[in-house]
Amino acid sequence: MSDTAAKNILSLYQRHAAAFAENRSRSLFEKPWLDKFLRLIDAGGHILDVGCGNGQPIAEYFIDRGYRLTGVDGAMAMRDRARQRFPRQRWLHQDMRTLRLAETFDGLIAWDSFFHLTRDDQRSMFEVFSRHTHTGSALMFTSGPADGIAMGIFEGEALYHASLAPDEFRALLYRHGFEIKEVIFNDPDCGGHSVWLCRKIEHHDGNPFA
Repeated sequence: MSDTAAKNILSLYQRHAAAFAENRSRSLFEKPWLDKFLRLIDAGGHILDVGCGNGQPIAEYFIDRGYRLTGVDGAMAMRDRARQRFPRQRWLHQDMRTLRLAETFDGLIAWDSFFHLTRDDQRSMFEVFSRHTHTGSALMFTSGPADGIAMGIFEGEALYHASLAPDEFRALLYRHGFEIKEVIFNDPDCGGHSVWLCRKIEHHDGNPFA
């Protein structure tokens, strides 16, 4: 069941884009983390939103504060909603796993998107993160709190989530040149999200497991 759900994740969001837009909370409970992310990026910087969905509320929050936004989503119906809502920004229909843009960004965020990938695909994504960032770029993503697979339900269909173990995330970040600025698991002030806030550095320094 989980293998099928993992393969169907993009088609699930494609079919139910309207329901997602209707049900997605816009209360901005994520705001404290979004503000921490923005503090690592110069005003007017260029942000890559990986798994941008319909662009609300997270991309909208950045746009309203004067940041340039490139959004990427593998479900065309989701991407199209974002493009219609914010036509001055750039919105790409592409699977994040094969993303290869000829540029880097000042910030890269994968909020509630990256964790829909299988664990093998999550491991491969750190090369994607690295390829699209430069020294000083911010990286923020959500994960699970521990290694494993968790199944949910969306519009009556199985919804796949997975996570690596925290120590494996730490090792992958270190290997690809990111330092961890802050990580909180099951953050009670952010709807129980587990959030990683990182920054690309030029040289490694110290123990990734410290």
